[in-house]
Amino acid sequence: MADVRAIGIGSPGTIDSENGIVVFAGNLKMEKVPVAEELRKYFDVPIHMENDANAAAYGEYIACGHDTESFVFITLGTGVGGGIIINKQIYRGFNSAGAEIGHMTVEMNGIECTCGKKGCFECYASVTALRRQTKEMIDAAPESAMHEWVKKAGHISGRTAFECAAAGDAAAIKVRDNYIRYIAEGIVSVVNVFQPEILVIGGGISKEGDVILKPLKEFVYKYDFNKFMPKTDIRIAKLFNDAGIVGAAMAAKKAL
Repeated sequence: MADVRAIGIGSPGTIDSENGIVVFAGNLKMEKVPVAEELRKYFDVPIHMENDANAAAYGEYIACGHDTESFVFITLGTGVGGGIIINKQIYRGFNSAGAEIGHMTVEMNGIECTCGKKGCFECYASVTALRRQTKEMIDAAPESAMHEWVKKAGHISGRTAFECAAAGDAAAIKVRDNYIRYIAEGIVSVVNVFQPEILVIGGGISKEGDVILKPLKEFVYKYDFNKFMPKTDIRIAKLFNDAGIVGAAMAAKKAL
């Protein structure tokens, strides 16, 4: 530990970065957990905490957007996380609870979210949501090739619909296209509010690359409010699963 100057942590939920506390993490059922205080019993170095999506956003910003003033990162995983960089700084809101992109409403009175509200973006655009949408279509389409895919794999995953759609299965194509549409609807709202120079999409599903990116761009560029000025550059993440690690470390270094 002699060469370790600081420890950076990325955690789900609302994070009190100044005091190193997980204030609330709905998916983990955590409230007011003093993580940094506990770790200081074992490590005599500064400990800096960030929301995991903020950490990932900062990592991707360092990797592919550090020369820009405004940058948004959206990660599609168990939930939908978001991180916003304004004037080259992580935007947390006045109370460290900002940038919860996954909890903006996309469907009034829609599916109930772990946050207690209904119709949140993450209820429709997360990989968890994609698995639910895939199962619903499998149940409704007994002729779909997704049945055989699941039988071989032993489970439904975020890849089920995408792989079967690539093979031409009509039911899977409906799932894939509808899922991408939900992502695009959310991104339009984010772009309309922030008009960031760069918006990056991360999470495991982003590895589908142009299969997701091309229709997303077409929809966003058609329906965002900005009709005459330069458009937000929408990209796929570079760091993938390492984004949060890199971002947490860099944020800790910056906080020294």
